[in-house]
Amino acid sequence: MLLMRRVQVFKSEKGNSLSHWWAVKNPLVVIFNFLIVYSCRYLPSLALKRFLLRFTGIKIGRNASFGLGATFDIFFPELIEIGEDTVIGYNATVLCHEFLVDEWRTGKVKIGKRVMIGTNSTVLPGVEIGDGASISAMSLVNSDIRAGALAGGIPAREIKRKAKGAG
Repeated sequence: MLLMRRVQVFKSEKGNSLSHWWAVKNPLVVIFNFLIVYSCRYLPSLALKRFLLRFTGIKIGRNASFGLGATFDIFFPELIEIGEDTVIGYNATVLCHEFLVDEWRTGKVKIGKRVMIGTNSTVLPGVEIGDGASISAMSLVNSDIRAGALAGGIPAREIKRKAKGAG
């Protein structure tokens, strides 16, 4: 069952919405978020990453871990919620916005507790990933993933469901 992403859609009055990003979000806020997010991509300390990323508005649970190169939305990081003991792998990306030609969209991303997001995966706006789910490497998560599911692919689909009481 495919659940549609929960996104807000805003029409772009002037065409290409990306060329007018500065009208959507204060450029100083975006620069601040950029400096923190891109610095955290290369920091080895997980505790320092969590500490700094919280300044952008990302809600981060206890012991959440982010691999080298993990990138978070610089326009709307306050729309990201990450549960405790979650691991976001090497070079994974979590987005809360999409700038398109005639419109732009935003959506909250909720990643549950004890979730594993594999290397080079991308999570799109408006998606919820349930507690204990695992996303395989190089996946595009464009719809909700149920709790306890193993999902993967482009787009990500449920491959199997973990046994009740497992991990």
